[in-house]
Amino acid sequence: MKLRTQSLTVANSLGLFSSPCLTKVELRVACKGISDRDALSKPDPCVVLKMQSHGQWLEVDRTEVIRSCINPTFSKVFTLDFYFEEVQRLRYELYDISSSHNGIKEADFLGAMECTFGQIVSQRQLSKALLKQGNTVGKSSILIIAEELSGNDDYVELSFSARKLDDKDFFSKSDPFLEIFRINDDSTQQLVHRTETVMNNLNPVWKTFKVSLNSLCSGDHDRMLKVAIDFTASNGDPRNSCSLHYIHPYQPNEYLKALVAVGEICQDYDSDKMFPAFGFGARIPPDFKVSHDFAVNFNEDNPECAGIQDVVEAYQNCLPKIQLYGPTNIAPIIQKVAKSASEEMHTKEAMQYFILLILTDGVITDMADTREAIVHASHLPMSVIIVGVGNADFSDMQMLDGDDGILRSPKGEPVLRDIVQFVPFRNFKHATPAALAKSVLAEVPNQVVDYYNSKGIKPKCPSEFESSRTFGH
Repeated sequence: MKLRTQSLTVANSLGLFSSPCLTKVELRVACKGISDRDALSKPDPCVVLKMQSHGQWLEVDRTEVIRSCINPTFSKVFTLDFYFEEVQRLRYELYDISSSHNGIKEADFLGAMECTFGQIVSQRQLSKALLKQGNTVGKSSILIIAEELSGNDDYVELSFSARKLDDKDFFSKSDPFLEIFRINDDSTQQLVHRTETVMNNLNPVWKTFKVSLNSLCSGDHDRMLKVAIDFTASNGDPRNSCSLHYIHPYQPNEYLKALVAVGEICQDYDSDKMFPAFGFGARIPPDFKVSHDFAVNFNEDNPECAGIQDVVEAYQNCLPKIQLYGPTNIAPIIQKVAKSASEEMHTKEAMQYFILLILTDGVITDMADTREAIVHASHLPMSVIIVGVGNADFSDMQMLDGDDGILRSPKGEPVLRDIVQFVPFRNFKHATPAALAKSVLAEVPNQVVDYYNSKGIKPKCPSEFESSRTFGH
């Protein structure tokens, strides 16, 4: 075996700051329980990967053909650019390709599965049934495993040969091929590479092949606000003037404009002027693992900032210390605030009402979990304000705002009351800060009154309020 390490020349770099809106992701494919179309033989499966573009499915790549196999694990690795805040629709089509040709047109269609790229990346492993013609569910399934490329561009070039192999065939010599598996941290094995088959040979020399160090021996890959600030990589490099997080020396970015406009109104109704501030969708020090609810001041025990200006300073200070990442999962921060609101609910007094302000540029990638979290939060003393920053397609966000209908959880449970207000910042880009604040806060007074009326809780008179200890959030 000869080993040589080189640097890949693809792309300038995979660092988040040099290519802020995307990362490279490797997708591996396996299938189970493929139905036999030919009763006399097993299928020769091949998976074709397609991506939707302008309403059409275009082929991206395809796996090798594995002969006579009903539970194939393909060695082909699909490497795709993953844009965190774009909805990238993928389709996997499974075919039985006879040994006489490799063409798809003459092959038997065995099933297909559609999903978004974000679904695969957020779950890391996605297993779904393959749908036959007419979208009927068959017995076969497909497993997609996603792994983010670490940014290490190195690869190894490997050559293998063998001598005096056992002869497993009766009428001829063996037809050997080589498989290389990686041992994962949980002791499971993952196929890294499968060589070609060398026919009728007990002393095979397989072709030299290249494999990335990421695939071969990577370590732990984590792909993986009461004022929640979106730090996903779609915002762009904060050092670049095109970034939504860019700190201009003379004028605030859109995040700061929205934060100050809404925060300065809210702080007048907060007795202690202390605001817990959280971020999501970033890799944070010291180990740079992805977090969806980290304290912007990096003090997890005390994430509170003294006034809106302190929130602004904490936000500006943390930007150089983190790596923007993704995906845009906001359910964790809603659940975090809901936990505090749940504790307040048991006091049976009108002491604290929680307003969660989420500033994000991205389309939510955990929509099902977010709907579930909002339905749960609708029973609690809290409201959620979402300000969409930038020019993304926020059409899905409108569903969370119950103005056009009743929001329901994935299980069909409706919200008890409408607690979400969504506003795209671009609608107020040239308006005064007061106009933005008025729009996003317009529904909050009624939401507060509706909650306490539903609980039969009356407001305290000023003398009672002043003599009570309050905890503003």
